[in-house]
Order: sequence, then structure tokens, then C-alpha cells
Amino acid sequence: MLRLKTFLDEGVFDPSIFKAIFLAGGPGSGKSYVAGKTTKGLGLKLINSDDTLEKLLRKHNVPLDFATMSPDMTAKKDMLRGRAKELTFGQLKVKEFKGKGALDHYIHGRLGLVIDGTGRDFDDIHRQASYLKKMGYDTYMIFVNTSEQVAQERNAARPRKLKPEMVKQMWLAVQQNIGKFQSYFRPSNFIVVDNNKAGEDIFNKVSKRIRKLVGKKVTNPIAQQWIAFQMQARKR
Repeated sequence: MLRLKTFLDEGVFDPSIFKAIFLAGGPGSGKSYVAGKTTKGLGLKLINSDDTLEKLLRKHNVPLDFATMSPDMTAKKDMLRGRAKELTFGQLKVKEFKGKGALDHYIHGRLGLVIDGTGRDFDDIHRQASYLKKMGYDTYMIFVNTSEQVAQERNAARPRKLKPEMVKQMWLAVQQNIGKFQSYFRPSNFIVVDNNKAGEDIFNKVSKRIRKLVGKKVTNPIAQQWIAFQMQARKR
């Protein structure tokens, strides 16, 4: 009973607070699927601007098939993508802060996060992770890898598909960032998943490693100070 209460109690007793896991991988890598298989039940909030984008596209009658989209619709899609990122990421994405995004609310609550992105822009993720560290978070990355052939096959089978040349361009950009990500997050906080034909054994292995990371005491001094203050306040 005490264990259940500890798990449900918001704040200092939540083992996932001040933990942020970045997802990276090219189009068709299956990042969201891997996240669902390996982070389920950990109390982490999933941040993904694609869900918001799809809602905006439907609302504004923009087709989901990007591969056959006209130039006018492409321009409209790009505008809506920017809006989706603003609504999702808030000040982590927008240079001039214009409002609170979903992620900002989660950060304010010190909640555990899974941040889903492609990983083609190292500087973008570096900026987000650096901001989170300043807010007290320990940061990690799950890099979901596939061959270009698998990425192309999965993209072709999706309702919201990209042009093959765009898939190749994004896949190459993500591949070039693997070393940078591993160096930044450090090998101990960097997990690579080969998702060409990943089975349950791989998912179970990755899941155990993630649970171990999330279950660890937070190491960021800013978070440690906040937790100590909250614990002291509860004793008064």
C-alpha cells in the first residue's frame, strides 16, 4: 500500500521527476513504437509535435500525403508545422517566447519527459537538453536506428508519407549525428536500438535499462537542492 502511494504521490516521491529522455531516429525508424514498448508505466509525459501537426492539418484541410503535395499546400504545411512545434515545445522551440507550450507546463511540474524528435538537428536537441539541465533535469537519449531501405519501405506504407529523396536526406542527417549524440549524452546515458527487425527480447533489454536509469536518484545538483528543500518543508 505504501509502495502504491509512493508511486502515485506527485512531487518528490515520483522516481521519474527531473528525468528527460530524448528520442532520435530518422523517418520510419519506429521511434514512437519503441517508446511505447520500452517506457510504458514509468509515468513519463510524451512530447511529440507530430500529433499536434496532424490535428492542425486536418483542421485546415491540408492533405497528409506530403509526397504529392502542391507547392502552395507545402508552404501551408510548413507554417502549420511551426505552429505545432510552438504549441508543443513552447520556449524550448521559439526564440521569442509567445506563450506556454505543453512541455513548459510539464517542466514547471518537474515531470518526467519523453521528447520525440528526428534527431537530424544536433544543435536543436543540444539547446533543448541544455535548457532542461539548467532546470534540474538529468538527460538521456534513445537512438532508434534502421537502414535507409527499411526507412523508405516504412515511409511508403504510412498515410503521412514524405518524398523518397526527403527520407534519404533526413536519414543521412540523423546518421551523421550519432557520434555527436553519444559524446554529448555520454555512453552511460545513450541507448541505441536497432529497429530493423527488433523483437521482444531487444525491447525487454532496452526497457530494463531505461527503468534502471529512471529509477536512479537524480544527479543534477539543481534538482537535488529542490528535492532537499521540499523534503525539509514537509517536516515543518
